[in-house]
Amino acid sequence: MLRSRAMALASFAAAGILALSACSTADGGGSGAAPTGAPSAPAAGAGELSFKTGTAKQNNSKPNTGDWAPGAAPVVAAKKPVARKWVQLSAGRAGALDPVVVNGAGFTLYRFDNDTANPSKSNCFDACASTWPPYLVARGGRVFIDGVQQSAIGFLPRDGAFQVTIGGWPVYLFSKDTKPGDTNGQGVGGTWFGVTPDGQKAGQPAGGQTGGGTSPTGVPAKGATFFESPNFGDPSQGVSAPGCKSVTFSGSLQIEGSAKIWDGPNCTGKSLTVQGNVNDLAAIGFASVKSIRFN
Repeated sequence: MLRSRAMALASFAAAGILALSACSTADGGGSGAAPTGAPSAPAAGAGELSFKTGTAKQNNSKPNTGDWAPGAAPVVAAKKPVARKWVQLSAGRAGALDPVVVNGAGFTLYRFDNDTANPSKSNCFDACASTWPPYLVARGGRVFIDGVQQSAIGFLPRDGAFQVTIGGWPVYLFSKDTKPGDTNGQGVGGTWFGVTPDGQKAGQPAGGQTGGGTSPTGVPAKGATFFESPNFGDPSQGVSAPGCKSVTFSGSLQIEGSAKIWDGPNCTGKSLTVQGNVNDLAAIGFASVKSIRFN
């Protein structure tokens, strides 16, 4: 009886050792092979990572490390997974999104409707992960928390490191955000949204978290992004309130709130009030948009 029990305990311990050795150690700029399937359960990452209140700057982090490392920018991370030595999660504002979580370099963090939060699981791999680089922190790394509750933060094993989760949702950067404060990923495909400090969709009305990127009726937009192609294909042009603004592209439109578009310059000609994102402007009769007016 004792012998059988001892053998069972030994087998359990061996299984635990194998599970721990399955993920390789990552450094601040390292990467591993992309997993063949999505992680099925949250990692005990908090046991390997340290938390520190305040920003990286307040904690005297070294230049060109963590979120500040050259390889950590979204456009670079899209080419190769980057596990940062530290990450910073700050409750802040980006564009019209307030609140939204941004990292230590000021880039917006996003969540994906096709993922799950309970259990935490990512469904963005391969080409998807090139457009939306998973936000990774290296094993043994540090997490700076600035306006985000530590209890809302979790982790998934990925690429030999940990993908950060907020409110259970895996979070990502967007490869087309080229400077801090950009929100070009907001509402893309009706499934991508900035993430709030509690894991909800940024820019969505209370109780409207299942929406597809629309905004409450009557709320004036503070800005908009026009794209040359349908479905938000680059190049793009951002315009902001107030007044009438000239528009260059007429493929698709990302907007939080309502505004009026025109097919003539200086807000003349045929017009239409739009409310929320438009995947294909031609499909609503505006193959050519020349101007937009913000209330």
